[in-house]
Amino acid sequence: QVQLVESGGGLVQAGGSLRLSCAASGGTFSIRAMGWFRQAPGNEREFVAAISRSGGSTVYSDSVKGRFTISRDNTKSTVLLQMNSLKPEDTAVYYCAIGRGLATVPKAPTAYDYWGQGTQVTVSS
Repeated sequence: QVQLVESGGGLVQAGGSLRLSCAASGGTFSIRAMGWFRQAPGNEREFVAAISRSGGSTVYSDSVKGRFTISRDNTKSTVLLQMNSLKPEDTAVYYCAIGRGLATVPKAPTAYDYWGQGTQVTVSS
């Protein structure tokens, strides 16, 4: 029913920028929080950013705060992650997800119901 498709990943030099997009289908997008997570090989899945259903509240991990910006367009059922000043440590597969519970901007992976397939982001030195 619900499907998420990430796009916009790629290879970029340190200090560069990328914008990730996540297109949702299947309804209920506008009444659910959205989140971005990332996972590097051998590492645990890491919270990156989340945005409330209206876009009025956002939260970021300390590692990306000030560099990344999450936004959403409910008319297009799309959530974006603008990534600036990228570092090699940002290299990972990035996933978007739809929130499940009552939390406005949940950070825990268990608070999300649906996940995209992921898009690879590689930052070179």
